[in-house]
Amino acid sequence: MLRPRLVATIAAWPKSTRNRWSNNSRRSDPAWRGSVITFDPDALVLRRTELEQQMGEPGFWDDQEQAAQISTEHSRVTRKLDRYEQLIREYEDARELYSMDGGMEAEIAESITPLKQELDRLEEEALFSGEYDAGSAVVTLQSDVGGTDAQDFTEMLLRMYERWAQDRGFKTEMVEASPGEEAGLKSATFTVEGENAYGILRAERGKHRLVRLSPFDQAHRRHTSFAQVIPSPLIAQDGAVEIDENDLRIDTYRAQGAGGQHVNKTDSAVRITHLPTGVVVQCQNERSQAANKQTALRILRSRLAELAEEEREQELARERGVVSMGFGGNPIRSYVLHPYQLVKDHRTDFEVGNAQGVLDGDLDGFIHAYLLARAAGKVV
Repeated sequence: MLRPRLVATIAAWPKSTRNRWSNNSRRSDPAWRGSVITFDPDALVLRRTELEQQMGEPGFWDDQEQAAQISTEHSRVTRKLDRYEQLIREYEDARELYSMDGGMEAEIAESITPLKQELDRLEEEALFSGEYDAGSAVVTLQSDVGGTDAQDFTEMLLRMYERWAQDRGFKTEMVEASPGEEAGLKSATFTVEGENAYGILRAERGKHRLVRLSPFDQAHRRHTSFAQVIPSPLIAQDGAVEIDENDLRIDTYRAQGAGGQHVNKTDSAVRITHLPTGVVVQCQNERSQAANKQTALRILRSRLAELAEEEREQELARERGVVSMGFGGNPIRSYVLHPYQLVKDHRTDFEVGNAQGVLDGDLDGFIHAYLLARAAGKVV
C-alpha cells in the first residue's frame, strides 16, 4: 500500500543540522511549501493502469508516433513509482530502527538525508506542466556588464552547471565556447540531456550577479559583474518551430582548435543570426561546416521556442501581477564573495551562506524553492 503522507511524516522527524556544504553555511526554506500539490503516487498508479490498457489494445502500433509517446510516458511513470516504492522501503527500515532504539535519533536523521533529497526530486517532478518540461535542454551562457570579470564569471557558471549536471546524472556536451580576450568566456552553449532537464533548468533563466574582489584589478578592488543564463528546450531537428531561410544570416569562420597540427584550416564554424528576433547561435564542435550548420539550426529552433515561452510567461506575469525577472531586467540571483559569503535568489529569498559550495554545483535548494514558488503562483 502506497503512503501519500510520507513527505509530511518525514518532515516531522528531527532534522540533522549538517548538509553537504556544512561549513559556514546557512539555508533558508521556501515559505509556501504547504500551498502546492506534492507528489501523488496514487494518481501515478491510476495513470500507469490507463497507459497499460492503451498499450494492450489491438492495433496499438498502427500509429507509431502516438504509440512511442504512450510507451515513453509509461516508462517515465513506472520509473517514478519504482523510485517511490524504494524510498518507502528505506523509510520503513529507518522507522523500525528508530522504534527499536530511540537513542539513535541523530544517526537515523543523518542517514535519511539522501532519502529526503530524493523525495524533494519526486516532488519537483510533480510540478512540471510545460510542453517541453520533460525533455532535454540546451543552455547558453553570455557574459554581460563587467568586462573581463563578467567573462570569468561566465566560465565559473559553466563549471557550476557542469558539476550540478554530473551530480544529477545528466549528460552534458559542449556545442560552442568563445574565449574572452584576457580570461574566461564571452559565451558558451552546451546541451543537458536527461529526463526533466529543461523543466528543472528553467529555474536558472535570467541574469546572475557576482560581487567579489577582482583578480583582474591591480588595486584588488571590489567589482560587480553579470552574466545571462538562457535555457531552452532541446527540440528535434525537424521540430515544430518553423524557420524561414530568408530570415537568416549565415556566417562561417575558422573554428578555434588546440594549435599545432590540430588547427582548423577551413572555415567550418557556423554563426546564424535570426534577423526578426536578433537571436544569434553558433556551433564549431562538429567535424564539418554542414554538421555545424545543422546543429546551429537545431539550437536556433530551441532558442525561438524558449523566446515564445518567455513571452507567454511575461504576459501571464502582467495579468497576475507577480514577480517576473526575465532577460535584461533585475538579477535573479546574487553570488556575493566579498565582504561576506552569500548566494541569494531574489525571486524566492532562498539563500545559502556557503557561496563556494553553490559555485561547485550545489543548486538543488535554489531550484526546488523556485519550482515550489512557481507552482504556488508566486513567480513565473
